[in-house]
Amino acid sequence: MPCLGFGSVDDRETVLNNDEEFFISPDARAVQDTSRCVKARYVMALMGFLGFANVYAMRVNLSVVIVAMVNNTAIPKANNSDSTDVCPTEFMNQTVVQPEGEFVWDESIQGIILGSFFYGYIVTQVPGGRFAELYGGKLVFGLGVLITGILTAISPLAAKLGTSFFIVIRVLEGLAEGVTFPSMHVMLAQWIPPLERSKFSSYVYAGANFGTIISMPLSGYLCSLKFLGGWPLSFYIFGGLGVVWFVAWLFLVYDSPASHPHISVQEKSYIISQVGDNHLGGDRSVPWKSILTSAPMWAILVTQCGMSWLFYTQLTELPTYMKNILQFDITQNSMLSTLPYLTSWLFGIGFSHIADWLIAKGFFSVLNSYKVFNSLGAVVPALGLVAVAWVGCDRLAILLLLAISGGFGGAVYAGNQMNHITLSPHYAGTMYGITNAASNACGFLAPYAIGLLIKGNDTLSQWRKVFYIAAAVSIVGNLFYIVFASATEQSWSMEVTKKIKEEKEINRAREYQE
Repeated sequence: MPCLGFGSVDDRETVLNNDEEFFISPDARAVQDTSRCVKARYVMALMGFLGFANVYAMRVNLSVVIVAMVNNTAIPKANNSDSTDVCPTEFMNQTVVQPEGEFVWDESIQGIILGSFFYGYIVTQVPGGRFAELYGGKLVFGLGVLITGILTAISPLAAKLGTSFFIVIRVLEGLAEGVTFPSMHVMLAQWIPPLERSKFSSYVYAGANFGTIISMPLSGYLCSLKFLGGWPLSFYIFGGLGVVWFVAWLFLVYDSPASHPHISVQEKSYIISQVGDNHLGGDRSVPWKSILTSAPMWAILVTQCGMSWLFYTQLTELPTYMKNILQFDITQNSMLSTLPYLTSWLFGIGFSHIADWLIAKGFFSVLNSYKVFNSLGAVVPALGLVAVAWVGCDRLAILLLLAISGGFGGAVYAGNQMNHITLSPHYAGTMYGITNAASNACGFLAPYAIGLLIKGNDTLSQWRKVFYIAAAVSIVGNLFYIVFASATEQSWSMEVTKKIKEEKEINRAREYQE
């Protein structure tokens, strides 16, 4: 019985469209993929998936845990005279009674704490991508997860020492985790053939959704325990898992097919025939001016910024909304907050398979595929958030809307996520670092702005403003992407490709003479 793969060899052909081209040479078509069930790039993808699951579990657990950490009764609240602007305090005919935490942090301080991770996160995006391009993504990605794990494990101690210590630890976690996405982008450029990239990116980066799905309900359950204070357990467990994952990563994953000692010759030849042998390292300088003045690169940056504002509004503030507005207790809160990420994970994989199939069959150009699926990932969740603002206290309708919105949000993996590699496979890590740094700047601004907007005034009308702003930012960013996006390798990148080919020809000539 043949192994289940990510696509048939027959689908791997030259894809020609109006303004882009994935060129696969005749020799590449003749090279067959290995028939092994366990392929080296599958192992890399699985470990990348688990790595992102780890770092996102360590990132988002605070969104749930902070509900148990904070003593809300000690925080001054605005005097809301309009009782129709708040939800009833009963759920399933039972009065919600929730234990209070030990920290007196108002909404503004909570916004700073939740956003502090991003202060560090945006700083190491570009260096992380560049280091991975020069020295390989394996160590850069691995150390990012390891250091984040260690810092997560000591977070409870930092919180007890003081708010400032806790904020510093969150900033340092951001610094460590900031290298992960751009370094993985470099590895995908080295390992994954063009017509498999949407699918592989959905599998690898969907680890972020999986980590969120695991982290939120488990963190909510741990908060309900009395052992070691309950909420610190979330930090200890996820931090420890990050360390364990790092050990496995060191032994199972390599920077490229060429450096993998156990990959089959057949799979190695197949991958290199598809993506080329883009040597890591070297003395290639980054064409900063060309990258920073590239309209297609700015298209990715702007849409990622808009989608990040909406995404992090959900990620960091949804648990607070569910507690303070919908009156869910910590266990219900943590379980139901995962719905958008569960549907995003499942739908994202489906969308990516559909996108690769449409491109391979010639129904969509690569560029049109990016635009269509990016629009699904940006616009539908935005409209869903607007709908949430208007259904008020109808908990079932809200949960259904969040599930649908999250599902369509998964279309981003077939949207802009792989666009960097088509613009420049040589500088994909650096470019991803630039766009991800900018988009996550929006990520840390979102909870800070929400904290200032709510400021103790937990009412439906105030939260509607939060949702309207997030929806508008996401839709405007997508419109910019539709106008300026491209799927053509840029001229400044093609010059590097030409130089690499010339160097290879010179080396072959020297070897022949010797």
